[in-house]
Amino acid sequence: MVRILHTADWHIGQTLRGFSREHEHRNVFEQLEKIVAEREIDALVVAGDVFDSQNPSGEAQRLLYETLVRLSRASPRMTTVIAAGNHDAAGRLEAPRPLLEAFNIRVVGNIRRSEGRIDSARHLVPLARANGEITAHVLAVSYPTAACLPNLARLDGEHGSPVISGVRNLYAELFDSLREPMNGLPLVVTGHLHVAGGIESEGAERRILVGGEHAVPHDVFPAEASYVALGHLHRAQAIGRDTVRYSGSLIPLSATEQPYMHGVTLVTLDGRIARSEHVPIERPVAFIRLPGAGDMRLGELSDHLRALDLPSDLPLHERPFVQVRLAREGLPPGFREEVDRIAGGFPVRVVDIRVAAVPGALDGVAVAADPMVRLAERDPEDLFKAAFERTFGVEPDATHLDVFHRAQAEA
Repeated sequence: MVRILHTADWHIGQTLRGFSREHEHRNVFEQLEKIVAEREIDALVVAGDVFDSQNPSGEAQRLLYETLVRLSRASPRMTTVIAAGNHDAAGRLEAPRPLLEAFNIRVVGNIRRSEGRIDSARHLVPLARANGEITAHVLAVSYPTAACLPNLARLDGEHGSPVISGVRNLYAELFDSLREPMNGLPLVVTGHLHVAGGIESEGAERRILVGGEHAVPHDVFPAEASYVALGHLHRAQAIGRDTVRYSGSLIPLSATEQPYMHGVTLVTLDGRIARSEHVPIERPVAFIRLPGAGDMRLGELSDHLRALDLPSDLPLHERPFVQVRLAREGLPPGFREEVDRIAGGFPVRVVDIRVAAVPGALDGVAVAADPMVRLAERDPEDLFKAAFERTFGVEPDATHLDVFHRAQAEA
């Protein structure tokens, strides 16, 4: 029996409308430490997006390494496997690899090739008992960048998406080259990408695949894998089959994630059979939608905030996040500033203000006709494509989109 804890999308260093999330991260990492100890975890798998930025602050990096040390001490025999996500700078994440391996922590970044062949051994992590007996393997694969998929031009003439074919071939090549050292033992595969059918979080994670591809089918992963540990989408969910799963993030990373049940996934391998269990993580700070259902008039906001009955001396880092939902009728210009003014008298942090949509309006029509729709509410990739085509007279190609997605992650 092998117990694996699957987690992803920590996004250390994230802020929400300028508010630090460090207090929340420290709290959920303490909960993670208790789960590791109490469940006697054999392996911890982090499927990407450890940091929120490709250039994390010193404080964010310090929090990561403090956390890894504490998790290692909670279960000294545990193997930790970390794969880079689209928000991570893979090289930076891998840099302390020799030091981390002393704590049985393996960090895996971008695909590397020599003479056209993948350096596949870097991606295979054995899971061993105390006596050294190997019981399973983790095939750790990071977010597939353009450099990881070098044959897109050659695949372009094939039926279907060349990007999906490239991702499928990448996993197949890794699996085939590692078949012998895996020796038929149970296999856990990681992936940091959008798998078709997954529910995404508006304003948090969207369309990251090189070439602007939105998603890959769940069958791109080796059929021999007992479990596929996914990262990128922040809602815990299974895709296609129960053993292909997103663990979800540890905290809500945008207002649209307010109703999610955040946590980690406990995977138990009995031979090659995998069973999974969602282990909830208690939310350190409340995330409140006002009103609880429907929309309200701006003049009703004070009453709703007063009804929360919060202590007036609540420290800033403990104040609940609030999403405000307003009815469109009678909404004055400058209503966002008025919301902030009203909320300033209460111990809350307003991080999202939504206005009821125009009934029956299509997205494209609403943007043109409705001056209250903010630029921030539009899909950045769609805006980039439109701006690129207007400037250069052609649509952006795969290289342009890959650079855009990395710049977007950095921003």
